[in-house]
Amino acid sequence: MKQDLFFLLTQASSTGGPGLKLFMFQMLAFVGIIYFLMIRPKIKQEREHRGRLEALKKGDHVITSGGIIGEIVHIKDGSVTLKSGETRLIVQKEKISEIGGKKAEEPKKS
Repeated sequence: MKQDLFFLLTQASSTGGPGLKLFMFQMLAFVGIIYFLMIRPKIKQEREHRGRLEALKKGDHVITSGGIIGEIVHIKDGSVTLKSGETRLIVQKEKISEIGGKKAEEPKKS
């Protein structure tokens, strides 16, 4: 009885050869698809955003991740001073989510 059970267990484990190769191929294909559709574009987007943050200059209009809209007044290493309305705020550079150009000229009041 013990020999029959051992024989059945060893037979069952050795019959999965071709199925295992197919499974491994499918898993590698799945990982490759996930990498090219999700991970790689995100890395590219982050790299471009870091480049835009490095190119910040005085006078640029930005929007922070908290929704504050302002104009850059002063730039330090890791922080930026924004003028929003009549208020000046110090914000971390990494918290800037959108970067715009110079603000369009406001029409003069007559």
